[in-house]
Amino acid sequence: MSDTTASAVTESTSEPLTVMGAGLVGSLLALYLAQRGHQVEVFERRSDLRKAGIVEGRSINLALSDRGWRALDGVGIGEQIRRVGIPMYGRVMHDVHGNLTHQAYGQDNQAIFSVSRAGLNRALLDLAEADPRITLRFTKQCQNVDLAKHTLQLRDGNTGQVETVPFRHLFGTDGAFSAVRSVLQKTDRYDYSQKYLEYGYKELTIAAGTDGAWQIEKNALHIWPRGQYMMIALPNLDGSFNCTLFFPFEGPHSFASQQTGEQVRTFFEEVFPDAVPLMPELETEYFENPTGSLVTIRCFPWAFDDDVLLLGDASHAIVPFYGQGMNAGFEDCTVLNELMGRYGSDWLTIFREFQQQRKPDADAIADLAVYNFEEMRDRVADPRFLLQKKIESRISAQFPGQWLSLYSQVTFSHIPYAEALTNGRQQEQIMSRVMPLIQDEADYERPEVQELVRQEMARREQEKVF
Repeated sequence: MSDTTASAVTESTSEPLTVMGAGLVGSLLALYLAQRGHQVEVFERRSDLRKAGIVEGRSINLALSDRGWRALDGVGIGEQIRRVGIPMYGRVMHDVHGNLTHQAYGQDNQAIFSVSRAGLNRALLDLAEADPRITLRFTKQCQNVDLAKHTLQLRDGNTGQVETVPFRHLFGTDGAFSAVRSVLQKTDRYDYSQKYLEYGYKELTIAAGTDGAWQIEKNALHIWPRGQYMMIALPNLDGSFNCTLFFPFEGPHSFASQQTGEQVRTFFEEVFPDAVPLMPELETEYFENPTGSLVTIRCFPWAFDDDVLLLGDASHAIVPFYGQGMNAGFEDCTVLNELMGRYGSDWLTIFREFQQQRKPDADAIADLAVYNFEEMRDRVADPRFLLQKKIESRISAQFPGQWLSLYSQVTFSHIPYAEALTNGRQQEQIMSRVMPLIQDEADYERPEVQELVRQEMARREQEKVF
């Protein structure tokens, strides 16, 4: 433990703190709060998933990257999760004829990790349960927050009984449709918006091969980009792949248009032909698994005095196409922990600083997630796009420290999301001037290209972008 952390723990009081929501962010937050010396009571509307199993309708795979790892390392669980994660070093794109194109995510040996949502949540809950400063209470649904009286109304999911529980500092980590946030939305001058994509998602499975073998490349995220829709697949430890179909709700190719098993199989054989032989339960899963929606939620303020603070999806739910929803929520915990180290138990300052620091980054990653959806479903199949990525890699190698791809800034660094978005837009402007001179990768060595790149990089240095 660092000197700063140790002193903060010493200065901290035993004042009880309340966390609403025991999902990924809530359970991790409880560990950070306890680490600072606080007693923590955690309420969760669902039953204990360690006993109840996986919650249907939620993605069963997540992509952990650097921001998430830093947060997990902060509570000492990083290595445990690394042992059960599968590194994915790049994308593999599948065209309609089954031809494959590979695109590395970052530098050599840089990877995002496919991990089980439920497995990670279980590990965090186990750690929380083992901490005597943390109390976990399941099947407790928040029905109201009385901001004036500092009380919660909680309905027991088993008995139906409603109890009133006092709180002093409440942390809302209860997801995109947060009960805690719904109360803040009724306060004066509260900004809130939600925007749905016209797409839904459905979980499907590529089965494991003989003796648990992976039937497609294990250490990659697979994408079947088809312009207006796509399918992706992430590896599981048992040799299977968790697939997600992102599909319009309405239209000629949509969930609405696929009403029978025969229609589903015909459609998949036409647009995902190399995947169909690997999906023996396709029709059954298609009709039995729920269809989820994709929403971006923005709100502000996230804090109400020093009484309530929203974190994770409760304050900034995003669509999943940059793999940063969980990572951003985990980074919330890292940032809050740093502020606790700086300000002790001055919760008013901590809450204000937290929302001022994180709001621009939350808005940036929300924009980036939608942008990456358009890139994944369409542009990754475009030869010019792939060529541009190769040229960007050449620039990065030639000017180390001066050029880092937008994806790497988001995924393999701790550069604030808002700064990464600004850098990415500036780099895209540079590429718009460079790419007209490029027809193949060898053109990068042409004198006029090299001169233009040097001029652009010199200008960036003068502007002190980084």
